[in-house]
Amino acid sequence: MFNSVLIANRGEIACRIIRTARRLGMRTIAVYSQADRNALHVRLADEAHEIGPAPAAQSYLRGDVILDVARASKAACLHPGYGFLSENAEFAEACAAAGVVFVGPPPKAIRAMGLKDEAKALMRKSGVPVVPGYDGAEQTADHLADEAKRIGYPVLIKAVAGGGGKGMRKVERAADFADALASAQREAQSSFGNPRVLIEKYVSAPRHIEIQVFADSHGHALHLFERDCTMQRRHQKVIEEAPAPGMNDETRSAMGEAAVAAARAVGYVGAGTVEFIADGSRPLSPDSFWFMEMNTRLQVEHPVTEAVTGLDLVEMQFRVAAGGALGLQQADIRLSGHAIETRLYAEDPNSGFLPSTGRILALDLPVAEGVRVDAGVAAGNDVTPFYDPMIAKIIAHAPIRAQAIKRLADALAATKVFGPRSNAGFLHRLVTRPEFASNSYDTGFIERHLEDLGAVPQPFDEGAVAFGAAVALAHAGQSNANRFADPWAGGDAFQLGAARRQKIAIAIEGERATVDVEWRAGEMAATYARMQQVVRHENSRWIASDPLLSAHADENGVFVLRDGRQVHIALFDALDHADEASGSDGNIVRSPMHGKLVTIFVAAGDAVEKGQRLAIVEAMKMEHVLMAPVAGRVGPIGVHAGQQVAQNAALLTIETETGDA
Repeated sequence: MFNSVLIANRGEIACRIIRTARRLGMRTIAVYSQADRNALHVRLADEAHEIGPAPAAQSYLRGDVILDVARASKAACLHPGYGFLSENAEFAEACAAAGVVFVGPPPKAIRAMGLKDEAKALMRKSGVPVVPGYDGAEQTADHLADEAKRIGYPVLIKAVAGGGGKGMRKVERAADFADALASAQREAQSSFGNPRVLIEKYVSAPRHIEIQVFADSHGHALHLFERDCTMQRRHQKVIEEAPAPGMNDETRSAMGEAAVAAARAVGYVGAGTVEFIADGSRPLSPDSFWFMEMNTRLQVEHPVTEAVTGLDLVEMQFRVAAGGALGLQQADIRLSGHAIETRLYAEDPNSGFLPSTGRILALDLPVAEGVRVDAGVAAGNDVTPFYDPMIAKIIAHAPIRAQAIKRLADALAATKVFGPRSNAGFLHRLVTRPEFASNSYDTGFIERHLEDLGAVPQPFDEGAVAFGAAVALAHAGQSNANRFADPWAGGDAFQLGAARRQKIAIAIEGERATVDVEWRAGEMAATYARMQQVVRHENSRWIASDPLLSAHADENGVFVLRDGRQVHIALFDALDHADEASGSDGNIVRSPMHGKLVTIFVAAGDAVEKGQRLAIVEAMKMEHVLMAPVAGRVGPIGVHAGQQVAQNAALLTIETETGDA
């Protein structure tokens, strides 16, 4: 076994790899960009090295810099995680040349599965079922149109070098084919530098089922059963589970054998995933699934396989990469129970799932029987515009699927993210849908039901406002734990002889409003628009009469959560001091308050001088101008004018001549 490992990644997967490596007695070496200096994976590793500015192209995708760190730190092996350089054959070769073992498949296997058309041709030769279609070299528009007609509509146009839904278009009729083809080719060229496409028959009511495979360098290969990834949004997985609902032994065996044949066809070594599309309009059968692609890396959703098999896939990766044998036969692998995973993101389902950046002020993740949480951030960390905004993966495991769904729903209900918006409420609504429980959905379910799934009372519900106002007022006058129980005990906010009832002016997302409050023994009643909430302080938490409400308070106001939706409440005069706070942190320009980003005066790449106007944030009808903290060039901008931004949200960076950001 290796004595040390460099993890060439960040976030939850880096943290997850560190945990197994540490258990195996390995020295863990992290790398980080300038935006990740305080990241969780940096704190968990035995040592950490900075590799460049925030943009991934200048840091996590700089294989040369990462290998310099590997050599300097004497890393025995390098684990790429997923994403970034994990499926880069040239990087895997560079690792070998540097004398660092790449914990992944051979470069030739990565290349063989890297282009969808070549992979499909290889699978066809190996007897793996593939979707009827065209993946030939002739790429003229007329020829592709003829092939689509031959296949029969509807068809799916797919970029051969693509993934994640990019360069993919569904076409219902011949009249729409030319425009869809041109659009797919432009997107493929822009995203992957390769405009080539293939055409497949579109499968009605498709299900996405994948097989986890493992192979060693001694000729052994096996599968660890299936995962169902049918619940998707825009071709991105939202929920993954194992085993697949409705799976039968005959189909599982056929799928597993096809996946192992695919791995053997490319001389695979390590962990990989063979993805199939299945016809969901009828029960699963050996003749109703077809090869889509192979991911030559560890998958995001690997924890569900670990839950139902009891295996540590990262440990298996290390042992195989070190030249060891799998030490398992196919008959040794047993399924135990049912596991479901959801991905918790900092994104706003009510704004088209746009990423929500900013500092995580408080984070409550579930702790319960049968629930696993793989987190990549902690309270105080920033969600930046530079990377995937995943906060954590939440996995529930139970003896049967219905119980796993219940555990997952309870876990999501207990999840609280204060600061950036999150999709926790959206996920809770999704897993509690009757269609999910009855397995009555396909890959298009979310898109068809998006309006219902994203439904949250509009405008901000009066109970949340009343609760937030009470907490804001109490927090403002609270200098010790007893002040809330006796608000007149202090001298600054609650004067002796003050009326037990009063009206206070607040800001709801920057808009002025009035709330009536009444002090009682040990609690406060706040009323807004005839909705009252009775609030008390217990065990360092604010408790409302409505148990679905929760809050986080600080000097800038209160964030209130209900059903995953967040509203910011501040006392009317709280924003008077906002300009006293710095609008920047080093070279990262942040919003000094929760408000609306009215204007951005610069664009990425612009040269700016220290003190130059960069943007305007508006709150309480007042505009606050943000200035450049240093001279330099504007880096990537992850926000846009008109967007609501959280207090401390990272808006942009200024890159200095030394590369600082």
